[in-house]
Amino acid sequence: MPTTVHEFAWPDRVVVGTIGVPGERTFYLQVRTGKQIVSIALEKQQSAQLAEKIDEILDQLITLEGNPFSVPTSTPIELVDNDQLEPVEEQFRTGVMSLGWDPTTAQIVVEAYPIVEVEDESDPVEVFLDDDDDASEVLRVRMPVGTARAFAKRTLEVVGAGRPTCPICGYPIDADGHTCTLPEV
Repeated sequence: MPTTVHEFAWPDRVVVGTIGVPGERTFYLQVRTGKQIVSIALEKQQSAQLAEKIDEILDQLITLEGNPFSVPTSTPIELVDNDQLEPVEEQFRTGVMSLGWDPTTAQIVVEAYPIVEVEDESDPVEVFLDDDDDASEVLRVRMPVGTARAFAKRTLEVVGAGRPTCPICGYPIDADGHTCTLPEV
């Protein structure tokens, strides 16, 4: 079966947002160009790592000697996007992601592949596919450097907006309470 590629070369919008209350949120990477919109679910940790790695790549490009690209050190104000997600219709749940830099277009490239359940005689098993496997679909997003910087900033803010952390044990504090279990000494 051929792979369905959801390609966004110069998206109008690319954001990570959530649905649900802290502690029960589902994270989505949502991309839109015109009327084409794709939303994929990801884990909180995937969201955070994606944003951190995008910032790392952009920071490395700034320090690269002879770099012909103008890479912003902070988020351009005109690219700040604090709007809610548009209506979400989940395309797939993300397994493996890849991140790269395309110097020919001066864009960060993000690819996301779905988790696929494989039926086993005893139990269904989740398998993480990547570009070397036969993924049924892939999301490929190309972001210019300013958009990538804004994406990373917003994503880290969304990730950080969850449940507060207990100053004693370091675990999240639920809305219905929290009991610390201190380690034995």
